[in-house]
Amino acid sequence: MFINVSILIYIRYADIFIHENSFIFIYCLGIIKLERLAMVNKIISEEYIDLLVENSTVSLYNAGNDVTPINSTHSLVNVPAQSDKCILGKKYPYHVFPSILTLESFISLEEAGVQRVRNSPLLGYTGIGIIIGIIDTGIEYTHEAFLNPDGTTRILSIWDQTINDGTPPPTGLTYGAEYNQDIINEALQSDDPYSVVPSRDEIGHGTMIAGIAGGNTKESANFSGVVPECKFIVVKLKPAKKVNTAILSLPPDKLCYQESDIMFGVRYILSIIERLRRPLVLCIAAGTSQAGHDGIGATSNYLKAVTLMPRNCVVISAGNEGNAKRHYYEKIKTSQTPSIFELKISDKDKSFYMEIWHQALNAITIDITTPSGEYMSPIEPTLKSCLQFNLKNNFSVVWVNNIISEAETGDQLILIRFENPEAGIWKFGIYNKETITMDIHAWLPSGNIISNETFFIKSSSDVTITSPGNASYPITVTAYDPVSGEIAANSGRGYTRSGFVKPDLSAPGVNLVCPALNNSYCTVSGTGAAAAFTAGIASIVLDWGVVSGNFTNINGYDIKKLLIRGAKRSADITYPNNIWGYGKIDAYGVFEKLRE
Repeated sequence: MFINVSILIYIRYADIFIHENSFIFIYCLGIIKLERLAMVNKIISEEYIDLLVENSTVSLYNAGNDVTPINSTHSLVNVPAQSDKCILGKKYPYHVFPSILTLESFISLEEAGVQRVRNSPLLGYTGIGIIIGIIDTGIEYTHEAFLNPDGTTRILSIWDQTINDGTPPPTGLTYGAEYNQDIINEALQSDDPYSVVPSRDEIGHGTMIAGIAGGNTKESANFSGVVPECKFIVVKLKPAKKVNTAILSLPPDKLCYQESDIMFGVRYILSIIERLRRPLVLCIAAGTSQAGHDGIGATSNYLKAVTLMPRNCVVISAGNEGNAKRHYYEKIKTSQTPSIFELKISDKDKSFYMEIWHQALNAITIDITTPSGEYMSPIEPTLKSCLQFNLKNNFSVVWVNNIISEAETGDQLILIRFENPEAGIWKFGIYNKETITMDIHAWLPSGNIISNETFFIKSSSDVTITSPGNASYPITVTAYDPVSGEIAANSGRGYTRSGFVKPDLSAPGVNLVCPALNNSYCTVSGTGAAAAFTAGIASIVLDWGVVSGNFTNINGYDIKKLLIRGAKRSADITYPNNIWGYGKIDAYGVFEKLRE
């Protein structure tokens, strides 16, 4: 299918930018009108499902030209949309459907030793020469927090994935619009900036993340970013495609984001960093409770690789699922009778999923009983199973994939998807088919995808860190209250399902002052805010290491170890632990330890 696309480009100065696609030129009255025949953009089209596949398996999908490389290991493949939810399992494996992420944010610089670093005549690091990469909801680029004293921007570029109006996307990418520093400065000089650069942060989350990490000082608002002299590269994520979220039975009205778009965002930021040869701190303040909570996966592996690159660092939020009652854990012994756990489903939640994971040593079957007593007999594990149950009560539909060996991890996964589930207590019976005691974990969706009224009756707050926060080498950050000194109750808790230590550190993340929409300020809480704060502190270490020449090839893993060494720890707490990680982050403590 082809569409005609007409683009007007005015000649400015003596340069004409020609996009990589083919154009027919028509010159008239000093305006070049470019008409092109272009393929439908399948990455943004709701007529195509996005699949995130390993490069080594691309040929198996018979995708032809419908493949967009992301990095050396993964590509995006677009296939025609289908309404049958059982294409997950029967036709395509679970792990190729991009995970769906939600946002992870809902005072004190002195609390974390930042002000002492600034005030020290031997230190004084404020982020000069450092770039902070933000992949989030965009940024209010007109906000005073991101302007130089002369009114120009501190933002090097914005890639807005939501704008597809003919403005060229970044080189090598096929969707969204890119605005470089010159164009942003042109917009700032205009009486109507958004007529020049129409990218907006309608939600404010990205503006907050960028501001906490590196916004300008505003004494009257009692605000300062951690490194107010850094620069920014910003990616505004497009919402997840409804055709993809429908496969997972996610409600169409909930704002969430696709893993693949985050990976494209990482690729974009790295391409600019490679050109500018500047140090980078990448901040990810979104997460998902999908997948095995073990640090395995396309995005986790990508961020691990970025962390190990010289002069790069990755900081990730731990999520806010600690007290949400959306995780269930049980150690199940061999028995002829099932081990039963219960899930209360609210009538507010009409569509969602649940995942049950356990390690590959065992195999389990599952049966399901609805609140009104309808019974789904034990479902055996297979490689490509997908069963659909049309229930009598309330027109409920349940899909069950009992996958004996999930392709990415090798572990067993039971994926249960609900549409119009009957409200009340659902019971799930787990049968251990082996002679070995086993651990099972079940998770519900994170963030705002479901209400707080749907939860496990006997829940566990442990192993609630969202992905990609379970990735091994990046810095995973939980939140504490800088006033009370206590951990934030909703902060995600470790360890990973495989027992790896996470979170790494805790940082201020309750009632932080931050830039807000319409050139204002507000307070925000959550591990996303804590991650932004930590991204600023990581920038201080990069400033010391790379810009000041003390450790020029430092990487993100080195930075994590320095931050762990300098962290504050209480004498009555054993470290590391699954709540605080290795302690409270302390920028000044890093340099104190280096002098010892």
